[in-house]
Amino acid sequence: MADTFELRKFVAPEFVFGVGARRLAGRYAKNLGGRKILVVSDPGVVAAGWTKDVTDSLEAEGVGFALFTGVTPNPKADEIMAGAALFRAENCNALIAVGGGSPIDCAKGIGIVTSNDRNILFFEGVDMVKVPMPPLICIPTTGGTSADVSQFVIVSNPLEKVKFAIISKSVVPDLALIDPETLTTMNSYLTACTGLDALTHAIEAYVSTARSAMTDLHAIEAIRLISSNLIPSITNLADLELRSNIMQGSLQAGLAFSNAILGATHAMAHSLGGALDIAHGECNAILLDHVIEFNMPAAPERFEHIATAMGLDLRGMTSGQKKLALLNHVRELKKATGIVRTLNDLGVGRGDVNFLTDHALKDPCMATNPRKVTERDIEVVYEESL
Repeated sequence: MADTFELRKFVAPEFVFGVGARRLAGRYAKNLGGRKILVVSDPGVVAAGWTKDVTDSLEAEGVGFALFTGVTPNPKADEIMAGAALFRAENCNALIAVGGGSPIDCAKGIGIVTSNDRNILFFEGVDMVKVPMPPLICIPTTGGTSADVSQFVIVSNPLEKVKFAIISKSVVPDLALIDPETLTTMNSYLTACTGLDALTHAIEAYVSTARSAMTDLHAIEAIRLISSNLIPSITNLADLELRSNIMQGSLQAGLAFSNAILGATHAMAHSLGGALDIAHGECNAILLDHVIEFNMPAAPERFEHIATAMGLDLRGMTSGQKKLALLNHVRELKKATGIVRTLNDLGVGRGDVNFLTDHALKDPCMATNPRKVTERDIEVVYEESL
């Protein structure tokens, strides 16, 4: 159990939540002293029209901007360096990220590099960012990563085939403009992947060894919102109320995990994403029930709270029945959202397990997993997920 008297801190950016929030970008950029803004986005978000809404609002306020869209899923170190070069060449002094976790993490990376004047690879780990970034506004367009409120940056290093984490309160954005309307252009697969990523954030934060009363509050509400709204939102992609509930759930999960950190699911998913460049949300979803099963003995009461927040009635059940009920529910949820592939289907083989395990064990998210892991434990979970 987490000791009630242990010190805990909680960081969160200012955020504005609601339909149309994205259109406030110009006003806030001006308020933050933005003279010329590097707008970081990706081709999909540009095609959806959300990036233009943001640049239009900058133009309306008379704020100059340059656009950087050279971002791929699982943002790469060299993309961050290219963005930083453009930031300098265009003489920018602030950043706006429009997109999911990839553009937001890329923008955070660009901020780190431009202020600290070193390659992004130098900042891996906890509290390695010494000089604060330029002002950063984030406009998330997926209901999943919550990079817009977190103190995490996740970067891919394709040369080493790894993903690494930068954790620092220096990378918490100055402002998040959280607009549920931006979710309406996501297809059902992306809705499922990002929603299950957010659900994983909430579950892992709730059982983390670094949790606190504040993070519990946000985590359990996120579990309630996401588990009750995810399937309806996949079947009604344009429903703004459902999208708002998912975006609210994602925000709550972000506030929880940014402060309580995560666990083995994320450590293992980061390893997969780095090695094979596959969708982070899908990696989490594939691993989630297997990691829950492994972790349950270490925090049975916590997992009961999670099951209840998901709408399960556990009254009169034995501990074995409760465990089975939660695992079956998570597996049914995955199936219903269309996440049915295994790691094998994504191209992972038994021969990859050692490499993946080695990197997962080094991931900082592993430190707050509720159950201590051995190398063999992680290998077994990967093998079960094949």
